[in-house]
Amino acid sequence: MPDRSPVIRATAMPSDLNPYGGVFGGWLMSQMALGAGSLASREGQGKAVVVSATDFAFPGAMQVGDELSVYCAVAATGNTSLTITAEAIARERNGEAETKVAQGTFKFVLLDANDRPRAVAKWA
Repeated sequence: MPDRSPVIRATAMPSDLNPYGGVFGGWLMSQMALGAGSLASREGQGKAVVVSATDFAFPGAMQVGDELSVYCAVAATGNTSLTITAEAIARERNGEAETKVAQGTFKFVLLDANDRPRAVAKWA
């Protein structure tokens, strides 16, 4: 990811655990979707809705209390869509050790005021 500023940060809480005591992958995906959606809305300058989520991998584990940082970047643009890559990095609660815990790709379609697809503005 070229810009290492996180688009979202969250702390994993006990309600975010799976039955095995680890952080639920669905919670990770939802945090990544929130971050990717924030970037899509900012870059698309308006409403953006997710239409697909692909290429997920969960190479690491995170524990309750760890801080999650989600990093996102625009990977591609279409006529009405933005493809955003997301990477989730966990930092241990009582230290500085970081672990990549998830990565994935989201595609968003930009919508106008009538909820119809609209063109992606060209960057200067």
